Amino acid sequence: MTASPAKVLLDVKGASRSFGGLKALSEVSLHINKGELIGLIGPNGAGKTTLFNLLTGVYPPSSGTIILNDQSVGGMKPYKINRMGAARTFQNIRLFTAMTVLDNVKIAYHQHAKHSMFTSMLRLPNHFKGEDVITRQAMEMLKIFNLADQAHEFAGNMSYGNQRRLEIARALAAGPKLLLLDEPAAGMNPNETRDLMNLIAWIRKEFDLTILLIEHDMSLVMGVCDRIYVLDRGMLIADGTPVEIRNNPKVIEAYLGQEA
Repeated sequence: MTASPAKVLLDVKGASRSFGGLKALSEVSLHINKGELIGLIGPNGAGKTTLFNLLTGVYPPSSGTIILNDQSVGGMKPYKINRMGAARTFQNIRLFTAMTVLDNVKIAYHQHAKHSMFTSMLRLPNHFKGEDVITRQAMEMLKIFNLADQAHEFAGNMSYGNQRRLEIARALAAGPKLLLLDEPAAGMNPNETRDLMNLIAWIRKEFDLTILLIEHDMSLVMGVCDRIYVLDRGMLIADGTPVEIRNNPKVIEAYLGQEA
């Protein structure tokens, strides 16, 4: 499957990653066009989260190239990749649980703050103006996710489903071009998963986002994704539309004995 280079936001070619004698990823190549919602699936241990970690700078690739928005990011520090337009959520929720819901989102906005650290240290007028702007932006983001009424509660006291929503809200506050969601439906009940599916489709359109999604819930993946890539034992074994993936013999074999 080919794509016009002008439309490609993420281009991965021959990405591999080894940990000692273990090859977690082997020669993985994929592309994501601007505006697409792409699924990444595979059995447990297939290498999905390892690939996410390469894309976001947690690990450098052992070999291969990763191009984000026409710039090489392979081996770049996570905060630099984030500033270049890639934000992620995690399989295990990583919120600042002892901070308020509002402050969790404000942290993401601070990286784009106009006032300097010097201004903040001296508590100059621009500091307070900047903080007011960030607070308003964060509250607007919480309203979008129906979390504004919990703004001043500790994040650790929220329900599991709302913590997931907060994590996505915080990722969006970073202003990404590419949003990477690592098993966002993990631990959710069917009603929460259905609501999440609708939310992902909505934020894609509302924020003009490109999304890469790891998920084990096949109803969610098949319901929202334009295309799907399938990993098994660190190798890419298939890619295509949801219909093509559902009927692919290699995918069926990879999931044999597992829910697919």
